[in-house]
Amino acid sequence: MKISYYNGQFKNDDEITVDYNDRAFYFGDGVYEVVRVYNNEFFTLDEHMDRLVRSASEIGIEGLDRARMVEIVTELNEKNNIDDGSVYIQVSRGIGKRNHAYLANKKPVVLAYMNEISRPTAQMEEGISVITADDYRWLKCHVKSLNLLANVMEKERAIRAGAHETILNREGIVTEGSSTNVFIVKDGVLRTHPANNMILNGITRLEVLKVARDRKIPYEEKAFTVGDLMNAEEVFITSTTQEVTPVTEVDGEVVGDGSKGRITHAIQEGFDEEIHKLNLVK
Repeated sequence: MKISYYNGQFKNDDEITVDYNDRAFYFGDGVYEVVRVYNNEFFTLDEHMDRLVRSASEIGIEGLDRARMVEIVTELNEKNNIDDGSVYIQVSRGIGKRNHAYLANKKPVVLAYMNEISRPTAQMEEGISVITADDYRWLKCHVKSLNLLANVMEKERAIRAGAHETILNREGIVTEGSSTNVFIVKDGVLRTHPANNMILNGITRLEVLKVARDRKIPYEEKAFTVGDLMNAEEVFITSTTQEVTPVTEVDGEVVGDGSKGRITHAIQEGFDEEIHKLNLVK
C-alpha cells in the first residue's frame, strides 16, 4: 500500500480524503510539480521546488514553506521506496466556502503522492507522431497551475488522431506541447521558444540547454513557426516523465528521414550522463 500526504498528514492511499471545500477542487486554484525519481533518488529536486515557489508567488499563494516541502517529499520517498517513478506535489490556496475572492488568513494545502514510472525507452528510440493546433490557453503559461482543461482537451485531440502529443501555436508561432516543451533542429541549430509567459520553462528543457552548451551544440531560444516545424531536420519534445523524445511525424508528414536525428541522439546521451553523474541509475 502506497503512502500519500494531504493537509498535514501521511496516510495510506485508501485513507486519503480530500476536502470538497479545497479551492483546488472548486477553482483549480493552485500550482503543482512533478519530480522524477531514479533508483529511489530525486532528479533536479531543487529546480522543481524553486519553480513551485515561483508559481505560487505568481498567483499570490502565501505561506508556502519551501524547506517543509522538501521535508515532506523526502519523507514520502522514504516511506514508499520507489525505484523508478515520480512524486506529484500540489499546493492549493486553502480550504474554505466557495467564493471567487481569495480566502483571508488561510494556509495553503499540500497534496503529495508517488507513482511508479518506467523510462519511456521505446519512444525515446523509435520516436512519436504529433499533431498541431491553435493555442487558446491563458497568458500565464509560465505558471505551473492546476488550470489544465485546455491541455487535457488537446492531449485527447492527439490521442483521437492516433498521435502522442499536440503541439500548440499562437498565430502560427509554435509555443509548446499540451504537456511538453518543443525543440527543432534547423540548419544544424537547436531552437526552442523563449522562456516567457507563453510557455512553461520546463526543468527538462533547461537540462537540454545545459547539455547543448556542454556538448557545444549551437542553440537559440528563439520563436519559430509551424512552417519551420514542418520543415525541420529534427524535432523532439521534453518533459519530466517523457525526458527527450524524438518526433518522427507532424500532422502526417515525416520529419527528416523518419528516424531519430543526430542532434537528438547527442542530447539524449548528454541527458543520460547528467543522470549517471548523480549515481541515480544502477
